[in-house]
Amino acid sequence: MSKEQPNNPLHGITLEAVLTQLVEHYDWDGLAARININCFKSDPSIKSSLKFLRKTPWARDKVEQLYVSTFVS
Repeated sequence: MSKEQPNNPLHGITLEAVLTQLVEHYDWDGLAARININCFKSDPSIKSSLKFLRKTPWARDKVEQLYVSTFVS
């Protein structure tokens, strides 16, 4: 039995699931207030935000950190 990433709270959770849950919790305005990136401010959508986050590691890190601090205790 292997434990590939026992200390990674995001293991097995897709970026789309992370973003969707954050949007449901904070809505787009609340998310933009917490993470200052244009894809959350200007005509936001899951699809466009995922495209940006997959290409931009620093922004993805911020989203993942917010998810962990919000939902993982």
